[in-house]
Amino acid sequence: MNNGPFGSRCIIEEKISESTLRAYLVGFDLDDNGNSNYRWKELVLRIVNVIHEFSYGFHEGTETKNTETLDKLIESANSIYKIDCFQKTKDIYSNSGHISDDVQDKYLRRGEFGELILHLILRDNFNTIPLLSKIYFKDSVGHTVHGFDGVHIEPKSGTLWLGESKLYLDPKRGLSELIKDIEDHIKVDYLNSEFSLISKKVKHFDTPSESDEWKKTLSETTKLKDKLKNINIPLICTYSCDLFTKYDDEENAEFIIEFQEKIRGLQEYFNKRNVHSFSDKLNIVLILFHVKCKTELVKKLHHKLSCLQAIGE
Repeated sequence: MNNGPFGSRCIIEEKISESTLRAYLVGFDLDDNGNSNYRWKELVLRIVNVIHEFSYGFHEGTETKNTETLDKLIESANSIYKIDCFQKTKDIYSNSGHISDDVQDKYLRRGEFGELILHLILRDNFNTIPLLSKIYFKDSVGHTVHGFDGVHIEPKSGTLWLGESKLYLDPKRGLSELIKDIEDHIKVDYLNSEFSLISKKVKHFDTPSESDEWKKTLSETTKLKDKLKNINIPLICTYSCDLFTKYDDEENAEFIIEFQEKIRGLQEYFNKRNVHSFSDKLNIVLILFHVKCKTELVKKLHHKLSCLQAIGE
């Protein structure tokens, strides 16, 4: 099995693979005492592994010398915490707090690692590469350069992947927010503005694309209806799921049945509410990612990055 550049497919298992729906989960493994434990450690390490590429992107080169790996990770952790929302959420979680689903400040949610999870899933499961880095190309401290959470391409086809991510306790709340993102971002003026901004940024460096089709997609002379044919829109919702407290084996027959029921229920919930006027013209891929506890995941990720920062001090 090809685990992708970050090797996450052996940790984040793909349980449903359809053209418009993907479903993922992280399961259990045995410890030295024979107990079944959720694979927190492996999941957190895989997400942390993407921070260098997420932070700086391909324009700095795709290879890192073994002797530079730790330095690069420390540098990347520091770069992430230069963005206000990540530092603020770190402070909240470090003081035993958390970001509830009712929080009104959407800016805070951008510090909860949904974008890193989107990056990891796209890289290891959809054969994409990042076209640009949001952090490297930020317009000013604390503000990113474009609205989409991820801008990737498929090198051979030149297909653009413009992704959005949500990290919630309640999946339905996350899906509702993703639908709002579609309503806000999939508009003629907004899209044209984004295409123009992305084009200006990526022309400053050589992309590793094997095709220049993405340039045609971003071209001001290309009709919007033709642009949309060459764009995929991955929408990932990562959320807490009670199945991991109810069961301790993802291969349990009852677990599988309930998992499938939850996925299909959420798919139906999304489809009924996604009534965008362009719906039949959008190549949406809904990505549902069950985790044991969203709050625990965010705490563990902040703790891991804080440890990397501490090493560099």
